[in-house]
Amino acid sequence: MKLAIKNSQGNPAGELDVKFELIENGRGTQAVHDAVVAYMAGRRRGTAATKRVGEVAGTNKKPWRQKGTGRARAGSFRSPLWRGGGVTHGPQPRDFSKKVNKKVGTLAFRKALSERLKAGDVIIVDNLTLAVGKTKEFVRVLDQLGIDGTALVVIGGPDRNIELASRNLALVGLSTGTNVNTYEILRYDKLVFTQDAFTQVESRLAD
Repeated sequence: MKLAIKNSQGNPAGELDVKFELIENGRGTQAVHDAVVAYMAGRRRGTAATKRVGEVAGTNKKPWRQKGTGRARAGSFRSPLWRGGGVTHGPQPRDFSKKVNKKVGTLAFRKALSERLKAGDVIIVDNLTLAVGKTKEFVRVLDQLGIDGTALVVIGGPDRNIELASRNLALVGLSTGTNVNTYEILRYDKLVFTQDAFTQVESRLAD
């Protein structure tokens, strides 16, 4: 498969041969699902917590004597039946992360990228640099590339100016060729790769 390369002005700048094999059939659909579920689960903080009977503040004194008052017997001010008492079977801090095997993760990434390539949602840019970290400069580049809607920009490595220019754009994500994942590949309307970033992705899928 060949991809057209553009420069930062949106003009043609050559072609690029995709070096990894695209997945043409339905294989990998379950892997994509598993990878996305694991990614979303890993983002959960898991800090929800309630206090049990033994953790709430309060005395251990019996509210009133067992018999003779006409009221129901009670043994603690911290009972779950009472306002301010402990919570029965409430949430406790936990780890929501799920494990995905390396081969499954690679298959999911290859499947997701293959589908985006076949759909024509991938744009290759020969180079992407900004003289200053200004949002309007970054927006100008995206406009020249024909980006309309959400977009993920994947660069070869950390770039302070691009990070500063893109962080105020709610519809634009930023990643690198070594860190981009299946969830990010699927989330955005368009994927903008610099040529060196796409080479990094190809090396990840070379095996």
